[in-house]
Amino acid sequence: MSPQTDSRESEKQPALDADLDALLDFARRHLELDERDTDWTRNRLLALLDLDYYTPSDRASARQSTSQGSTAEEITDLLAAFRRDAHAAGVFTADRDAAVTDRLMGQITRSPSQVADRFAAVEAEKGSMAAMRWLYDYGIASTYIKKADLDRNPRFESQGLIITINQAKPEFRTMAKAAAGNRVGSGYPACTICRANEGFAGRGRSTLRTLGVTLGGHPWFWQFSPYGYFDQHGICVNAEHRPMRVDRETFGNLLDFVDRFPGYFLGCNAALPGIGGSVLAHDHYQGGGEILPLHKAPARMAMSLPGTPGILIEIPDWPGTAIRLIGHDREDLIEVSDLIRRGWIDYSDEALNIRPQGPRGRQSALSPSVLITDRGYEMNLILRNNGVSEQYPDGIFHVHPEFYAIKQEPIGLIEAQGLFVLPGRLVPQLTRLARALEDGEDLPGSLKEFRNQWDELTVMLGGSRDPQQIRSAIRRELGDVCKRILGNTAVFKDPMQTRAFLLGLGFVDR
Repeated sequence: MSPQTDSRESEKQPALDADLDALLDFARRHLELDERDTDWTRNRLLALLDLDYYTPSDRASARQSTSQGSTAEEITDLLAAFRRDAHAAGVFTADRDAAVTDRLMGQITRSPSQVADRFAAVEAEKGSMAAMRWLYDYGIASTYIKKADLDRNPRFESQGLIITINQAKPEFRTMAKAAAGNRVGSGYPACTICRANEGFAGRGRSTLRTLGVTLGGHPWFWQFSPYGYFDQHGICVNAEHRPMRVDRETFGNLLDFVDRFPGYFLGCNAALPGIGGSVLAHDHYQGGGEILPLHKAPARMAMSLPGTPGILIEIPDWPGTAIRLIGHDREDLIEVSDLIRRGWIDYSDEALNIRPQGPRGRQSALSPSVLITDRGYEMNLILRNNGVSEQYPDGIFHVHPEFYAIKQEPIGLIEAQGLFVLPGRLVPQLTRLARALEDGEDLPGSLKEFRNQWDELTVMLGGSRDPQQIRSAIRRELGDVCKRILGNTAVFKDPMQTRAFLLGLGFVDR
């Protein structure tokens, strides 16, 4: 570096030094950075930025006071100032923002063992749910959980469902593309959810911290999702890298989890392509701290199984095909759940296009989830099938083509329970559609795939150009479409068909 360049950069660095001091102050207040580690941590940050000089700043507190919002807003503002001043000082360019920011935050986030010890201390003092809340808040402060981004996503209720538009998540229109998006070409870590990702900067996971849990006597671990779809959304992952599966053991594992964390639900995607998650190569569950629409759906009818009077079986009023089991006895709940699982995966009804086997092998699978309520354990079993036909080559019980403009991705556990995650492209598309309705225009040519939705909206609005009415109509239309999509996924379109299936397994009306 020439003397002239060094002088120019050193004149700009005091602003960057103040940014680093502000970040260290943030780490002491929100990330439990030990005061004794401050100099050591600062030097690690300087090394990361390839800087060998530093001037102490008295402006860190001033930087802190400029953000009066939440922890997420404060760290977002601090990092924005850091990036701006780093660019001005020539330390790195904008194309390196994500990588440098991830590594920097990884340096001021406590180690996995320190985080685990702190979690254990909070759990011992205040209970498991308080400890989970601490871990979630810690993930927001460390920027692993992208709370500021999530808060910008539209979210509303419509037609009994929760609708979100995730602007941070890429759209995978097929399961194959979703799987490719989660594949790790180098072989390390073996996949995107292996525990080896903890702190792995190569995939932007410098701040990932996990929590060890025991399910069924075996090691698993919990981690929050960086782009969660709902409150405290996370995944519970098998410590062993093995393929997804749903069997009798699964039900016991889910119950073990909610026994320890009774404020969460936990569920499992169907372990088949097209009707499950995008990561089928590694056994994992999903859950979190929000009650989803299926959990609240009222019962259409009730049944029971002779010999297990303590287990109530309900067929919920739900557009998909679901069966709910309620009871306090774990072993009976597992036994009845597995009876339904085994009965379903071999069930056949040609008239309903339900075939347990196809050219690719098994086609029927179960997607369970459990939570604890004042009625006891509530286990929801969602029946799925990924068979195809000439009319529906993407799946008979998949989103049908008339709804592709709104949603084409496979429907997994979360959406099957009534929380729909729609693609970010809808934000500009629906804005343009609304403008055309307000101006009395025809459907824009660039939105021709929305013809079905446009026709329904024009009938719903009856010629109104009121912006508020149009906005409400679009939200209602989205809810209607998502409800019909759930109907597409239903293997039994009528609750009486679900009842007939259960009668065939030995259940009786209650």
